[in-house]
Order: sequence, then C-alpha cells, then structure tokens
Amino acid sequence: MADDPSDGGRGVDPAAGGGLPRRTLLASSAAAGGAVWLLRALVRPGAAAAASAPPPGFPAGLDLFQRVYENWAGEIRTDQLWTCAPRSPQEVIDVVNWAYGAGWTVRAQGMRHGWAPLTVADGTPAAADVVLLDTTAHLTAMSLEGQAADGSAAVRVQAGASLEAVLAFAGAAGYGVTSAPAPGDLSVGGALAIGAHGTAVPAAGESPSPGQGHGSLSNLVTELTAVVWDGAAGRYVLRTVGRAEADCGALLTHLGRALVIETVLRVGADSNLRCRSYLDIPAAELFAAPGAPAGTRTLAGFVDATGRVEAIWFAFTDRPWLKTWAVTPNRPPAARAVTGPYNYPFSDSLPEPVARLAGSLVSGAWASAPLFGQVQYLLAKVALTGDITDVLLSGTLVRDVLTGDVLTHLLADGLRSDLWGASRNLLEYVRPTTLRETANGYAVLVRRADLQWAVSQFADFYRTLLAQYAARGEYPVNGQVEIRVTGLEDPAVCGVPGAVPPLLSALRPRPDRPDVDTAVWFDILSLPATPALHRFYRDIEQFLLSLDGDRATVRVEWSKGWAYTDSAAWSDPGVLTQAVPASQRAGGGPGWDEAVAVLDRLDPHRVLSSAFLDALLR
Repeated sequence: MADDPSDGGRGVDPAAGGGLPRRTLLASSAAAGGAVWLLRALVRPGAAAAASAPPPGFPAGLDLFQRVYENWAGEIRTDQLWTCAPRSPQEVIDVVNWAYGAGWTVRAQGMRHGWAPLTVADGTPAAADVVLLDTTAHLTAMSLEGQAADGSAAVRVQAGASLEAVLAFAGAAGYGVTSAPAPGDLSVGGALAIGAHGTAVPAAGESPSPGQGHGSLSNLVTELTAVVWDGAAGRYVLRTVGRAEADCGALLTHLGRALVIETVLRVGADSNLRCRSYLDIPAAELFAAPGAPAGTRTLAGFVDATGRVEAIWFAFTDRPWLKTWAVTPNRPPAARAVTGPYNYPFSDSLPEPVARLAGSLVSGAWASAPLFGQVQYLLAKVALTGDITDVLLSGTLVRDVLTGDVLTHLLADGLRSDLWGASRNLLEYVRPTTLRETANGYAVLVRRADLQWAVSQFADFYRTLLAQYAARGEYPVNGQVEIRVTGLEDPAVCGVPGAVPPLLSALRPRPDRPDVDTAVWFDILSLPATPALHRFYRDIEQFLLSLDGDRATVRVEWSKGWAYTDSAAWSDPGVLTQAVPASQRAGGGPGWDEAVAVLDRLDPHRVLSSAFLDALLR
C-alpha cells in the first residue's frame, strides 16, 4: 500500500555495501491529535533559504521551485531540491529533453507516501543534478472512456491524480475495484509503478464480475502513455503502449525506472461490502498450524468465507484485530451504513494521551513498547465494540492513558465493528494523520491450500523472535504486524486479448507452477529509529527467504523495507543483487531480465534512473 516509486539523486550504491543513512525525526503530538512526523518545507526561488541557482537553460514558463523531499515516515529527507509542476504532458517532455541535454536526471514525485528510496536517496544535496516532477499539482485529469455491455468500464487518468479521487470518480458512475490499498493519498502513477495492492481473493464459490481482479492495480491497465527515447528523432517523446505490446509488461510495474504520465484502467460494476471486525480471537487460534481441530477460527477459514481479510496484530498482544469484507448487496440490519471512506477515527487521529505515549517512545522510552501495544489493542476494541471491560481490569499504566475522558470520546463516535457501504468507503481507511511508522514488506506466494501454513510459520517465528529480543531488554517493534491475502496477476482481467502480465510485479505468476495462486503479505510496522529494529527486520527477512522453495516463493514488497543489514534497509548486497532478481526469475518465462532490458532500451541515457535503481535493475 504505497506511492512514489522512483528513486533519484546521487545516492549510495548499495551493491558496494554502503547503507542508506537513516534520518531520525522527532514525533509531535500535534493539535491534529496524532503523533505525526515533522513534514516538508517549501521554499520558492528568491527566498532567503534558496540553496542554489536555478538549473541553467531550464525551459521557460514552468513552475520551478525548491522543496525538501520527505517520505511517509520521515526516514528519507533531502535538501531543498529543484522541483517543477508540469501543467501538461508536453511540459513533461520539455523537462526530460532539457535534462538529457544538460546531463541531469528527472524523477517523478507523487504523494510521497512510500518507504523505499525509489524517488530520491536520503540526504540528497541541493547541488545534485536532479529535478523532481510533481505530477500531483496539474496532471490529475480523469474521464470515463467507455462502458461495456458486460458491466465493466474504462477510466482514463493522469498519473498525478490521487487514488482516492479516482475511486470516488469511478464510484459515482457505479464502478469500483476489488482490491485497493488502504491509503487514499497515493498518486495513481506511484501506485501502479510499485504494483500497489489491497487484500482480496475469491471467496469459496465466488465468481468475479468482469473488470474485477484480485491482483495488483497494475493488472487493471489496458494501455498507458510513457516518456520513451526515440532514436530516429534523437529525443524523448510520448508513446502510448497497449496492454498486448511486449514493452507494456515492463512499464506496468517499473519501480520508477520509467515515467508514465497517463493510463487507462478497467473497472467493474461496484459491489457493496460488509466489513466486520473481530478482536476476541487469540493469535494462537487465528494463526494456528494446519490440521487444527474443527471449529478453530483460522485466517484461512475467514478467507474462504469472505475472500477479503486483514489481520492487524499489535506488538506484545495476543488478540489481533481481524477485519473481513464480504460482498453484501443489501445492508444487514445490524450493520452501520457509511457514506464515505476513513471510518476509523480512533486510528486516523490518536487521542492526545496515546499520542503522548508514542512521543515518549520516540524520546527514548523504548521499553514502553509492550504498554503501547496493549493500549493500541484496547483503543481499537473500545472504539469498535464499546467493550471497556479489559480497560477497567487492566493495570494502572493503561488506565493512565485510556482515561475516562478518552473512553467517553471513543464511545461518542459510535461503534464501528460492523460497517456496510460502497466498496471504496470500506477499502480506504488510512488517512495522512495516521501514526507514521516504518514498515518492511514481503509477499509469500503459495497454493491457496498452503495459506494457513505460511501464516502459521510466520506467526510462530515472529512471536518467538520478539520474545527473544525482549528477554535481552530489546523492544524493536512497537507497531503491528499486518497480514493481507491477494490473488496473483491474471492478465485476462484487463479484457485486452493477448495482454501481458506486469513483469516486475511481486504477484507475477510462476509459469511452472499454475497451482500457486495466492500471495500472503507480511508487514511489520514500528516507529522509525527504534533501537535494534533493522537487526530484527533482518532476522525476519532471512527467515522468510529460508521458506523459499517448492512450497513458497518469497518476493519483496517494492514500496516497503527490504534487503536489511543490522543497521540499514536496502543495503544487503546479497539480497539486492541475488535474492531479489532470483525471486523474480523463479519459474522461468519473461520476467526480470526482459523487464530490465526493455527499461534500458526505452531510456538508454538513464535520464529517468538513479544510482539505487542502476544497482538494483541490472
């Protein structure tokens, strides 16, 4: 669930063993009511803080300014970089051709809701020969292109439009998607570039309607328009690429190694969903090993029943928050109807005492992680179900945070454990005011029959590892584990005969294993700068990679953290140059090597590349 796919600037070459430096920022319990990271500054040319002269020969008439780039969790932060906001595709081409002649690079920037250094490297200096393109200011147009007799439709949208805006636009016409990321503040270009996904597989007996797929958003693309090199003309031009063209496979999930400015997405007839929350199932039961006694409430059982699940497991707690979404045309009497997205205000904007506790963690009270996990769980339970019993029976420290005033405020919002409405209103639930945590991310591809096996393997290792760290007085995780389940890419979903799959998608099927049809996504969230976090993430990563074999294929989630050393992400040369490419090559067929070759051919002068991407994509 992420944005801002492309990395730029002159970053450290991770293949040489150098880690990307991490930036420690202070948490602030702001008046908005949450612990949020100090955000970016904006400086226009001519202001006292301007860092350098404008790039020589830059095309006249464009909105050019200097701005600090900072990503979602504040771990990647630059000096003030030259940034422009093109008003049209032609202005994009003008900037790229100027950069080609001047020896600069161009990096597309969306909503900056991402973790990986795919846009710019942390610490990129103002003197770097890089210009950021802010697509979100003007390149946001969208239109309904056609409505088919089978109930599907096509939406043409420019890359800077937010996913929230696109889903609202499609929803107003009666269309939607099956699997959407939880945040709405993702640019469409960024979401497609990293293969953004939600959580959905077909429920038992469910037949998806035309235009509805269970893979990534990239798999819904029917055509796209990208900036490519034209050798005959000796310049970069715009080219529209259809889904059946071989080059499209590399552009559908390009990691920022290309610049896509417009796309057409196939959407299906919208469905009303019922979202139910459960907070009473022990982790040992939900994540039980296969073969558990009849009646055990397992994650795989909920997947079979509804097709759409997410488990949120707060650190040092034993009862996850499980959400399920079921296609439900009419509102059940017990369900609360919702008419807009973001229906968990207790999560969007933390109560002030809880924000203070988060701030104390960032200030160095890392051993408070078990308390913070318990508070987060109880906060969700009270807000969703109205049950305050566990709060009243808890220790003094918990009651000091979840005071009577806080409980009264939570209950005043109304209970939200059973919601019903249009799909986008239930699939979008993460606002920018949500606590900004860092995250690792992996997709474990398995047969659907092995879904519970994968979940139980991970849960047992995570629980044991967390206890081992705590026994040494280390508390690397103060956030939550998030587990989602999706299908793999099925090109037929886009409705284009001969459609090719997204070659670099984590969800690209293995040609040699048609029985592998499911991806289980594992993310562990924690506040940035938590001591021992990178070492813990490395232990998790090495464990997951050890599962890779006949029963599982493990791929990284591009927008999140991966390739960990003991002190940094995106820095382990073995993972970057061996494990990641090998996971994409697994099973044969067109994939990693073909995608790299196409991207290099479409941008042979590497105007749209960076040191990090050059090290990764080779």
